[in-house]
Order: sequence, then structure tokens, then C-alpha cells
Amino acid sequence: MNVRSPAFAHGGVIPSKYTCEGENVSPPLEWSDVPEGARAMALVVDDPDAPAKVWVHWVLYNLPPEAGVLPEGTRGLEATAREGRNDFGDVGYGGPCPPRGTHRYRFRLFALDDHLDLGEACSKAELLRAMDGHVLAEAELTGTYAKVRR
Repeated sequence: MNVRSPAFAHGGVIPSKYTCEGENVSPPLEWSDVPEGARAMALVVDDPDAPAKVWVHWVLYNLPPEAGVLPEGTRGLEATAREGRNDFGDVGYGGPCPPRGTHRYRFRLFALDDHLDLGEACSKAELLRAMDGHVLAEAELTGTYAKVRR
């Protein structure tokens, strides 16, 4: 399975438009080669370089596998999709906003064998627990960002 973004290359810099210094909208994402039997997709975006803990920027699940795309600025997709709570305390996307230095941002996409019944505003931990035993495939896209303004 593959995940990519037309907005930045794997390992490349995430444009400021998708960060706290820009419009703070989610970047467009595309996926392909989803395994047969996938009934839902889940996405977790986090920053493993954040001080003190891995910082969660987006939790999204029950995406239809056949969609193959999340447009820029997505706030969920179709009636089945649900968004969880990020570490900013909001439901939905919260863009990169590192306190200092360059951080990596992991966009981890999972193909699942079933839909998950978690309701709105679940945490990353709740999503990962619910996905246990249901992951058919996983793909990762990593981007970097350092604040321009201090």
C-alpha cells in the first residue's frame, strides 16, 4: 500500500499553508494498492520529535478505501468518516507548529478489515486499541517543518 501527497515529497518540507503559520488546513493525500478485503481506512498524523511526548495532529478513521484521496482542507469524508481529537484539544486537523527546530510529521495510513465504532472525538490511543487485529496494511508518508517566524 502507498500513501503520498501532491503537496510535498516523502521526507520533504511541508508547505507553510498546511501549518499554524499558514492556513492550517490539511494537505491533500492520495493512496493506492489497498489490499483486497479492506473495508475502511484510518489515518494518524503525529510528531515524534515533540518535546515530552509524541504530539498528535490528526486522527481520522472509517474512510472508504475506494476513495483513494483526501482533498486539501478535508474535514472528514463521506458519511462514514469520523475525526478524533488531536493534542491541541480539538477535533480534526491541527497543522505542524513546532516550538523550535525542525520536526518530522508522520502521516500513517492503515487499511482495516472492518469499520470501527468509536464515535466522534476518540483519541489516538483509543483508535490504535480498536484497530488491534484489524490492520491489513500500513503505509507512511513523512514530511518536515520548522517555523519560519519565531
